[in-house]
Amino acid sequence: MQQTHDNVLLNWLFSETCETYQHQGRILYRYEESEYVLELQSHLPYRCRVIFSVEATADIESWLALIPSGAHIAELKRQNDLRGFEVATQSVSDEWIMSFPQQVSAEIVLVQQPLAQLNVAGLLVMDMDSTAITIECIDELAAMAGVGKDVAAVTARAMRGELDFEASLRERVAKLAGADASIIQSLCDSLPLMPGIESMIAELKSHQWKLVVASGGFTPFVGHLKQLLDLDAAYANELVIKEGKLIGEVTGEVVDAQYKANVIAKSAKQWSIAAGQCVAIGDGANDIPMIQAADLGLAFHAKPKLVAAADAAIQRLDLRALVFCLQA
Repeated sequence: MQQTHDNVLLNWLFSETCETYQHQGRILYRYEESEYVLELQSHLPYRCRVIFSVEATADIESWLALIPSGAHIAELKRQNDLRGFEVATQSVSDEWIMSFPQQVSAEIVLVQQPLAQLNVAGLLVMDMDSTAITIECIDELAAMAGVGKDVAAVTARAMRGELDFEASLRERVAKLAGADASIIQSLCDSLPLMPGIESMIAELKSHQWKLVVASGGFTPFVGHLKQLLDLDAAYANELVIKEGKLIGEVTGEVVDAQYKANVIAKSAKQWSIAAGQCVAIGDGANDIPMIQAADLGLAFHAKPKLVAAADAAIQRLDLRALVFCLQA
């Protein structure tokens, strides 16, 4: 982290050894992250977490100048180059929270429930399109098939929750009828991973987490991700192909919103995941049941309906931020 003489409070938090910070009559206390649950939560019931990139250091330092005296603060140590800290207080200050800097590479997460534990085996179920990868696969297939604009418009409405998912899926897939099946492999070969996903997965795997993709997309793409990222399971819809052509249909049970939610319970039972250790992340309205079925539901660069339903939202940073939303 870039440190300057202006970043006094952050330098104290991340570098100094003393447990208190005093400046202009204000005093703050430092603690270790694990101490909150063990010792502090009974008399410091309000806490938030801040995650930020180096580029946002000056903005975060300025915001911290408003931190209430008597607050306790802990560094969040993770295996990536984002920075994070937790603030615990006796009472909540809406003015302070609302003044958090916008339009910078930083997130503030209000902790309103027990967090899943990072260092205990858990389950993460991810959406694929616009969550684990940066694109919507069906839109890309449609563009390659020459019907991109028609399909993209339907996808956007479905992700906002304006259309029934299964009906919209079948409508979009029907427009692919007659396309050469080779476009599937072409897209697999260039599938763009969401920034931060490999770092996030590596850290979760180091703590024996199980990792699953549940997607309203298609099996070739989740299968490719499963192999590429060494995931534990992947679920998606199966396109029907005959004589090397897409016929515009899917076969088998449709992976819709409820199916994705059911993956949480199914996977937790399969791997004997402890209570409180199921996390889900997605971006669209179709992910709401899955998000609500998890112990911790995260909205990632998400549509407003999902943000409103989620326990917390990552809006500006990449997937490296997810591990900061877990308790170490």
